[in-house]
Amino acid sequence: MSDDSDSDRRGLFAIIGIPALLASMCCLPSVVMVLLGLSTVTAAASLSDTLYWGLDGWSWFRPTLLGVSSILLISGLVIYFRNRGICTLDDAVRNRRKVINTALIVGISSYLLYLLFNYVILTEIGILLGLPWESSRFWTKW
Repeated sequence: MSDDSDSDRRGLFAIIGIPALLASMCCLPSVVMVLLGLSTVTAAASLSDTLYWGLDGWSWFRPTLLGVSSILLISGLVIYFRNRGICTLDDAVRNRRKVINTALIVGISSYLLYLLFNYVILTEIGILLGLPWESSRFWTKW
């Protein structure tokens, strides 16, 4: 029984974490490039601005990442439920509380993880590395 619940938890963490990480790809490459010494702070800041704000014809990039992340989240939920024997709409209706509660928890958790990772963790790491992101600290604007 313990192995089954551990497998469930790992499956849910993957469903939650992978889309949140993918949605943060507008800022993560800049931090990684500076951490590894592959880029200067100025070039990394320029790349982040280009990808995040959609400058220079990259306006499609961030909405595409968010869309792909949403598709991954929904696909992960479908696979998760199919592995647990909820394969048809009739099965989903019979187990609607489990389906709705799990989908809400996974969706909200993934969104909160995205916000925490992108707007707190990556922002602070970027500031520590010298990226000019102090103005994006939302908690200092109150």
